[in-house]
Amino acid sequence: MTDGKTLLYACILLAGVFISAISQVMLKKAALKTYPSRIKEYLNPLVIFAYVLFVGTTFLSIFAYRVIPLSMGPVLEATSYIYVTVFGLTIFKEKLNVKKVLALALIIGGIAVYSLLG
Repeated sequence: MTDGKTLLYACILLAGVFISAISQVMLKKAALKTYPSRIKEYLNPLVIFAYVLFVGTTFLSIFAYRVIPLSMGPVLEATSYIYVTVFGLTIFKEKLNVKKVLALALIIGGIAVYSLLG
């Protein structure tokens, strides 16, 4: 059973994971563009902001791990696969195949098992 403080910090970690998924989308968007030079490819506002977000999510994780159990962290971080898949489907119009659906089902099943029995 988790208390209110653990739940709050778990939500902080989940928010960090979600923001991290957004920054991954930003980096993919930047990678799909053509740039006149290598420097401009890496030193453009979208890429820089995405990496700033990554650094910020690292601090959120450090902050959250001060309270949540270490066994809970990887389970919460596994939700990133769900976010990235949803973003891939909606933003990049990627297609789901059987492997991806099975992998997501296993991830969701693992999260459910941990939540209910963990």
